[in-house]
Amino acid sequence: QVQLVESGGGLVQAGGSLRLSCAASERTFSNYAMGWFRQTPGKEREFLAAISRGGGSTRYADYVKGRFTISRDNARNMGYLQMNSLKPEDAATYYCAADQSLHKLIIRTPDSWGQGTQVTVSA
Repeated sequence: QVQLVESGGGLVQAGGSLRLSCAASERTFSNYAMGWFRQTPGKEREFLAAISRGGGSTRYADYVKGRFTISRDNARNMGYLQMNSLKPEDAATYYCAADQSLHKLIIRTPDSWGQGTQVTVSA
């Protein structure tokens, strides 16, 4: 497993943007695919986006496609989620995750999770 720490959450107005960051402890971060998820109270954690180990392949949930962009910098052991055109319904706790399998991220069963960062979107 790899330790992950998210940052970059906060309060933003509807229509605004935020960039979330995910710092990985593992020096071989490039051995892991990574992804982003979110969760609101009383609901299941939902998949948002995933990126392959080298960054050449990405997957997005339909509800964020075109607004959110996942990226990574393996040299810095960092992952990112750029969120644009934010809506009040995007408010949630956002989590990054990592696994050696991109598929396990897509089916929401990665081995490693961060602690989450809160995003609030005001109308």
